[in-house]
Amino acid sequence: MAAQISTGTSELRDITKMERIGAHSHIRGLGLDDRLEPRGNSQGMVGQGKARKAAGMILKMVQEGRIAGRAILFAGPPSTGKTAIALGMAQNLGADVPFTMIAASEVFSLSMSKTEALTQAIRRSIGVRIREETELIEGEVVEIQIDRSLTGATKTGKLTIKTTDMETVYDLGNKMIDALSKEKVLAGDVVAIDKTTGKISKLGRSFARSRDYDAMGADTKFVQCPEGEIQKRKEIVHTISLHEIDVINSRTQGFLALFAGDTGEIKPELRDQINTKVAEWREEGKAEIIPGVLFIDEVHMLDIECFSFLNRALESELSPLVIMASNRGMSRIRGTTFRSPHGLPVDLLDRVLIVSTKPYEEEDIQQIIQIRCEEEDVTLSTDALAVLTSMATQTTLRYALNLISCAQIIARKRKVSEVEVEDLRRAYTYFMDEKRSVQWLKEQQGSLVFEEIGKEGEVVREGVVDLEKDAMDSS
Repeated sequence: MAAQISTGTSELRDITKMERIGAHSHIRGLGLDDRLEPRGNSQGMVGQGKARKAAGMILKMVQEGRIAGRAILFAGPPSTGKTAIALGMAQNLGADVPFTMIAASEVFSLSMSKTEALTQAIRRSIGVRIREETELIEGEVVEIQIDRSLTGATKTGKLTIKTTDMETVYDLGNKMIDALSKEKVLAGDVVAIDKTTGKISKLGRSFARSRDYDAMGADTKFVQCPEGEIQKRKEIVHTISLHEIDVINSRTQGFLALFAGDTGEIKPELRDQINTKVAEWREEGKAEIIPGVLFIDEVHMLDIECFSFLNRALESELSPLVIMASNRGMSRIRGTTFRSPHGLPVDLLDRVLIVSTKPYEEEDIQQIIQIRCEEEDVTLSTDALAVLTSMATQTTLRYALNLISCAQIIARKRKVSEVEVEDLRRAYTYFMDEKRSVQWLKEQQGSLVFEEIGKEGEVVREGVVDLEKDAMDSS
């Protein structure tokens, strides 16, 4: 009787990629064509044609490195796509151009000064492309010979590597033998060895060993045997932000602070040394500065000291493109008694290019709802889509989008796959929007606790709120 062979696990499960659906996870770019004209519905973006075209023009200049040290302000009512446009710009920039996104209130909640927090955000948004030449040994492994001593303490070996033109034998030391064993390099593998660091990279199996395919895994990659000389010089390009260089060169934190996240305050003397060194690299042609983008959301939450610092930072040689977003009209500048448009000082407003966003049309709202339904894997009936669009125009777009998942759960309880109008109506009764919440407060007629704040910030009276009486008093 044959013995039954069982695996260590009782069942095999499919490994799937876990993705979290966020408020802007449907944004794939700005949705512009080659002439920077906005498409009607593309890459998750709908409407806001003028703002998207303006963002595309800015993006073009960023990619050409011509707009560093400028400031852009996206101004418009809430829920008009300001953050979505900024995230679309980040998607179009690609991985090589640094994009840093912060909320203005973060500056006050960190365990460092406001100016240090802004400095770190600015230096995260400036990339340095460093070029260096390295010597590589690249070829197909013909044979590996490893001789161990009787005690096993010392190991010696020889590595035979060939290309289509030549073949060479290298003597191996302990470190290289351990590295080859760790990478599981066998005869027939095509490898690349960095001479400066000793790093070994397996490029794949040689086509000459393709007959051994039955002994390989299904994901085995076959490559051609390299041509030319075994030793080659190759240019390697690294892209790193100025802030990462600061952290790596800071003696107190070291490079591990990049993973811990707690970098602390970095001395300005160190930054000056790094700026000088980077300038030397630029003159020698070893490095290139990549001005990136710093996006500050809800910028009106910054105070007058932060705005003054930004004014100065925008004038410096190493400064990124600063994009700000605000939904305020005439409001008080934080830290002062003055009122100003968008809550920004006049001297900073004079520097910025202002891009306005406007409320969405009903057709745009319907398309946005359809995109979000696809993102959240929710099926809406035609009538339910019309009702949800009507809800969004009467309340807010964000409220309507929040009802999609709620209505889906209600539909699942009815054991149907498609969300109907009755599911939306039930979700509408469970969750209030802003207007109904204000109406509910009026209906309470003095049953909510309130505090009346005096001019000095002290509580001068406590009691229950009477909205009608307060309205009469204020009039």
